[in-house]
Amino acid sequence: MPHETLSAAPPAAGRPAFERTFQSHDGAEIFYRCWPAVSAAPKGAIVLFHRGHEHGGRVAHLVDELAMPDYAFYAWDARGHGRSPGQRGYSPSFAASVRDVDCFMREIETRDGFKLGDMAVVAQSVGAVLAATWVHDYAPDIRALVLASPAFSVKLYMPFAKESIALWQKLRGVFFVNSYVKAKFLTHDPERIASFEADPLITRPIASNILVELYRHAARVVNDARAITVPTQLLISGSDWVVRHAPQHEFFVNLGSSIKERHVLKGFFHDTLGERDRAPVVGDVRRFITEQFAKPIERADLTAAHLSGFTRDEADRLASPLDPLSPKGLYWALNRAFIKLGAWFSAGLKTGVATGFDSGSTLDYVYENEARGLGPVGRAVDRIFLDAIGWRGIRQRKVHLEEMIPAGIARLKQAGRPANVLDIAAGHGRYVLDAIAKCPDQPAAVRLQDYSDINVAAGQKLIAARKLPQSFSFHRADAFDGEALAAQTPAPNLAIVSGLYELFPDNALIARSLGGIARAMTPGALLIYTNQPWHPQLEMIARSLTSHRGGEAWVMRRRTQGEMDQLVEAAGFRKLDQCIDQWGIFTVSLAERI
Repeated sequence: MPHETLSAAPPAAGRPAFERTFQSHDGAEIFYRCWPAVSAAPKGAIVLFHRGHEHGGRVAHLVDELAMPDYAFYAWDARGHGRSPGQRGYSPSFAASVRDVDCFMREIETRDGFKLGDMAVVAQSVGAVLAATWVHDYAPDIRALVLASPAFSVKLYMPFAKESIALWQKLRGVFFVNSYVKAKFLTHDPERIASFEADPLITRPIASNILVELYRHAARVVNDARAITVPTQLLISGSDWVVRHAPQHEFFVNLGSSIKERHVLKGFFHDTLGERDRAPVVGDVRRFITEQFAKPIERADLTAAHLSGFTRDEADRLASPLDPLSPKGLYWALNRAFIKLGAWFSAGLKTGVATGFDSGSTLDYVYENEARGLGPVGRAVDRIFLDAIGWRGIRQRKVHLEEMIPAGIARLKQAGRPANVLDIAAGHGRYVLDAIAKCPDQPAAVRLQDYSDINVAAGQKLIAARKLPQSFSFHRADAFDGEALAAQTPAPNLAIVSGLYELFPDNALIARSLGGIARAMTPGALLIYTNQPWHPQLEMIARSLTSHRGGEAWVMRRRTQGEMDQLVEAAGFRKLDQCIDQWGIFTVSLAERI
């Protein structure tokens, strides 16, 4: 249970710090400190994220140094660090730690009443990568983001260290790597050096999975920083021994924020906000945050991103034909030939070629995850197909749906409302039925729909095979017919849209569908929706795979999470929760009709 105590020796000398804990998404308890605003009417909240190996007490000096008494301050000890319990330096995944960030921000919102738009984030090093990934993946409308020496690329001084760590982890499982960085290479401040060396809460080890995944997520966020539209200030230490500068500059250039600043600090070591001569830099942070709070929050309108923007440009490039005799043209032609050949052996490839790789039939096959084919060779080819990163992401999306659907039904029960479930494009319906089967409380009615006669027949067969009651039904319907969706009887109070909107680039279609769902619902009803803000194999998919639409190329236009959330908000919903897979490909979100 969450608790709060007044610290006997608050790390920030000026204001008293309250010590609290909260439970994160998987039940892990995380420790944090809170410094309430001095004024009775606080202007906002500033959330501090510490460096790797450290804890919230190491950034507590900023509470006084920023000299912003009208703002509350918060600083956590990240999972596996400081006074948060758990194995030192360990997290199940980098994505789990990013979701911890989201849970922390929701804890502040729920407990102390600060909306995301009333919060600014100041983060250092690994904490800055966590914060940047959270802003990219969860698209929060925070007021400002300050990143100090983000650890997008850590300097590992042994040759091939990163590759060796990844290989050893693959062979032996997760292990721990100790940091031997000396305090004198982090800062020129003698007090900070002494306190670092004497601090018993410094965590030297870091789990190998976090180190490997830190590089992968950092590369993704740097490359796709156009998706970040929050006002951002980037502080780069000019003499950093710990991380490389080049990805930091690349991140800044790619940033989609209309308000962004970059400061290169000559002679500064890695502990940017703990350096000896930090006062002017801290002043710049104070000025930047104050400027953002002094004006109405500005948010880029992403609802027309299908007409112009970087994801539209990306999709247009992928839809443009290649010279068939060019190296790339020949490469992808050979790839398509191998897929057609593989379809003679692999049951999964055969299903994809016959019905489209984005079809309900293919997805149902991927969910089953059982390699089938012609003899051992066919099964081996099928296993390679099923283990593609996109399909692994699809299966993790199913796991998250099986978490979110029962949570939605339980929320409705708590409000005294029987759950009437509607899935507007269920494919074969396997993921919905599997999720509902795990619910302690069964819904009053379940209506599954799909446009495809093949999917409807398969879904009806699945319902019959499971001997489900008559309140479970499957119908043929158009997920983009807003009027038909609005006229649903009984009116749904838990609507599900999974894997559908990602296949259609036009936001007008999405708005029509969401509008119909919203008109069918009363306030307090819930919507579960998925999105694909990123994918590592977009070109392979566009150049090699066919869709369910007449065998044409499967070209996807990504929607950033901010774009998808704005479409949902415009239809009359408020986002409550979200999860994302460990690769950053698929999100599952829960929203409430308002």
